[in-house]
Amino acid sequence: MLESFITFSLAAFLLALSPGPDNIFVLTQSVARGARYGIAVASGLITGCIFHTSIVALGFAVILRDNEWLLLLIKIAGAIYLLFLAYKVYQSSDNIKLDESVVKQDSWWKLYRIGITMNLLNPKVTLFFLALLPQFVVQNDIAEWIQIYILGGIFMLVSLATFYTVAFLGGSVAKFIRGSKWFAPVMKWTQIVVFVGIVVAIFIS
Repeated sequence: MLESFITFSLAAFLLALSPGPDNIFVLTQSVARGARYGIAVASGLITGCIFHTSIVALGFAVILRDNEWLLLLIKIAGAIYLLFLAYKVYQSSDNIKLDESVVKQDSWWKLYRIGITMNLLNPKVTLFFLALLPQFVVQNDIAEWIQIYILGGIFMLVSLATFYTVAFLGGSVAKFIRGSKWFAPVMKWTQIVVFVGIVVAIFIS
């Protein structure tokens, strides 16, 4: 069983390093506004994974997989939410403040909630967990659902460490290019492209 967990940890690490929509979003937020913003988003994304792990552990993921209309409904809701966020960024000022000392606590919680909502409204995460986690369950005295939670916890810890590293690196980059006239408008449109890109990724199988 320990060998299975170690193998899964390595697989989770490699998956977390892959340039997927989540770590790209964490990176763009960190570069655009500072490491604290990226950490907030990453924390929200990983918190949402608790829900997806529970869905798989309790067997509800199969219902989602076998009901295309429900899957489509969640995808549409997620797409509408992400496009709304893109529109809010479009309406915002190009003046991005990169000084983390002026980041308000409510802004941190706002981005944390955005991370959670983005994760929950992406049913592909549940289907991904459904395809991945059971592959590392072994037959022993520990119940399958408990092993699913352990595997989900490993995935979340590894992903969180990776996302935090991305956030710190992105925040460091922001400090070096602070004050550049081109930076704020470029990051504004980069965030919009990332939001729209995540929408496309949700609907592409």
